[in-house]
Amino acid sequence: MNEIFCRRLKELRAESGLSQAELARIIEVSDGTISFWENGINEPKMTYIIRLSKYFNVSADYLVGLN
Repeated sequence: MNEIFCRRLKELRAESGLSQAELARIIEVSDGTISFWENGINEPKMTYIIRLSKYFNVSADYLVGLN
């Protein structure tokens, strides 16, 4: 898993004051999914990268470390 994605997701979530469970409900995934992504256990599908980028108002490129 891309370490930059893991770090940026965790930072964005924390800056927004959201728990992992709250973010999971917002983007419609199971509660443990955010933890798996933040810890590099699983990788999100593009659908969820887009949902995250829209929610946090950042580009998908930013989330995955391409810029």
